[in-house]
Amino acid sequence: MSLKREYMQNPFESGHIKNYILLYASVVIIMILFFIASTLFIDIESHEKKKFDTIKKEKIALDIKESNTTKVKKFKFKLLEKAY
Repeated sequence: MSLKREYMQNPFESGHIKNYILLYASVVIIMILFFIASTLFIDIESHEKKKFDTIKKEKIALDIKESNTTKVKKFKFKLLEKAY
């Protein structure tokens, strides 16, 4: 029984380097095609800028004052007079 040892071949000498270069080039081309497809076919929606009212309204301020003065404090639970 003779054991035959196979060593790793140099891809530059055996001609396999062409396959590696083709594989790398095909991956790069696929990435470029996906990038082009994603930029062409996706529509970006534009939204209007929202503006908030910064002017204080007197009516709101009066309602808040009235509600604070007329509010009667009623608790749902009665607290104990003595803490244990």
